[in-house]
Amino acid sequence: MAARSAKVLRDTLETQIQVEINLDGTGKGEFETGVPFLEHMLDQIARHGLIDIRVKAKGDLHIDAHHTVEDIGIVIGQAFAKAMGDKKGIRRYGHAYVPLDEALSRVVIDFSGRPGLEYHAEYARARIGDFDVDLIHEFFQGFINHALATLHIDSIRGHNAHHIAETIFKAFGRAVRMAIEADSRMAGMTPSTKGSL
Repeated sequence: MAARSAKVLRDTLETQIQVEINLDGTGKGEFETGVPFLEHMLDQIARHGLIDIRVKAKGDLHIDAHHTVEDIGIVIGQAFAKAMGDKKGIRRYGHAYVPLDEALSRVVIDFSGRPGLEYHAEYARARIGDFDVDLIHEFFQGFINHALATLHIDSIRGHNAHHIAETIFKAFGRAVRMAIEADSRMAGMTPSTKGSL
C-alpha cells in the first residue's frame, strides 16, 4: 500500500488551520490550537489510532472555541479523505469499546463515502474545565462531513464528563485504526459491491 499522508490548509475569516497526517504513523501528535482540552483529545486519536497528526490552528477564541473546534474537525476529515485516496484494500469498517474507570463508550465507523453521524452522549455538566461539551459533537460532525464517513458514537455509561469524553476519543482512534488497516484479502480491491467508495 502506498504512503498514506496528506497536508491540508483552511483559511477563513474565522480560522486558519493546517493539518498534516500520516495514516501509517506511530501515534505522534503535535498540536497548537489554543484549546488545551481538544489537544488532549486529539492526542488520544493519534496514540490509539497509531496515526501521526499535526495540527496548527488560530481561531476567533476571543468569541468562543466553536469555530476553531468545528473547523479542526473539518480539516482533519479532509486530510483523511485525501490520504485514503480510493480506499482500495482497506477494511472500511471499524469498531471499538473503550472503558475508563466508570465510563464506557462504543464507536463504530464506516468509510462509506456517505456522511452520517449518530452521536449519543450525555454529560453531567456542560463544561470540562472551560471546554463546552457541545463542541465534541461539532468536531465529529465536521469530521464526517469531509471524511465522508458514517460514524456511530454511544456513551454506554459514565458519570465523570472527562472520562466520558476520553473514552469516546480513544474508541474513535481505535475504530479508525481498524477501518483504515490494510486487509490482505482485499488487496487491490474496493470494499464495496458498487466498486467505489
